Amino acid sequence: MLIQVGELAKRAGITVRTLHHYEQTGVLLPSARSAAGYRLYNLADVQRLLMIQALAKAGLELAEIRDFLEQESLPLAGLLDAQISLLEKQLRSIDTLRDRLVDLRAGLSTGEAPDLESWLQTLEFMNMYDRWFSKEELQQLPFAVQKDALAAIWSGLVTEVKTLQELSVEVSDPRAMDLATRWMVRLEQDTAGKPEFLTRLNEMHCAEPQMREQTGITAEMTDYITRAFAESKLIIWQNYLSPEEMAFTRAHYFDRMLEWPPLVAKLHQAQREDLDPTSDAAQRLAENWLALFQSYAGTNPETQQKFRIAMQQEPHLMKGTWMTPAVLGWLQQAIGVMMQRRFSASGQSQVG
Repeated sequence: MLIQVGELAKRAGITVRTLHHYEQTGVLLPSARSAAGYRLYNLADVQRLLMIQALAKAGLELAEIRDFLEQESLPLAGLLDAQISLLEKQLRSIDTLRDRLVDLRAGLSTGEAPDLESWLQTLEFMNMYDRWFSKEELQQLPFAVQKDALAAIWSGLVTEVKTLQELSVEVSDPRAMDLATRWMVRLEQDTAGKPEFLTRLNEMHCAEPQMREQTGITAEMTDYITRAFAESKLIIWQNYLSPEEMAFTRAHYFDRMLEWPPLVAKLHQAQREDLDPTSDAAQRLAENWLALFQSYAGTNPETQQKFRIAMQQEPHLMKGTWMTPAVLGWLQQAIGVMMQRRFSASGQSQVG
């Protein structure tokens, strides 16, 4: 099915001139022309236009968008996820501002004029946490509910990291691994065991200078803790893997580490919403999980089994993963379906 330039412009909420400009700059070329010379666009063109518009809203210049699309570094599904995440943040901010304005209006209607601080808080969209979390989420988030008590705990942890770094203590040192474990366990508790809260806090820490000033946590500290915590797990795996297997794992363990929190958050949501493990969406999550697992465990089934045995026998390996028994059970079902389908497909191929 093909769509004419005028119809596409109307449906996309842009002008025909804009589409002409996209063509002139090489960002979006029509797939065909009608007998009368009208530009025609197919499904792939419409998908590309959506990516162009999404990237433009994210602040990229047209030349940057063209370079981005030529690299094809992000699939359409990934771009849609990023846009959904951005919109969710905007909705949270709008809801927070609306609630604050309602409170101010209520005070005015009862004759209790809000004080200066109330108006200042409104100008600031209240505080940092309000900009990133809904009112309901804040009630679940220890970081926001127990600010003073947790601030003291985290101040102590930050001081410990600074001390170890000043002493040039290696991440493989038992002191560093112990601190990293306590840090990660505390973080898991203080995010209410919700990986989506962790992901948002990480984004918040990057975007809010005020939060970095308050916590004193630097990128160097985060990297130190991450590597020390990884060492505490690598030491355990060393007892289960051959030297060759261990060398591969150590070389690749950090390759895709940043992809784990968003994926675990999606697994939590899938389990929470009782997503059918046989569904296409569930199978995509299972395939994503397997790809990340294989990035450091390799593709050898015997090696992968060693990792599974270690996970079953070593409680420490589950710390800081944000994986609950319920989520793990759902994931195992989805992976079981995926492996069964692969086995069936392989059998049919051999028969054929």
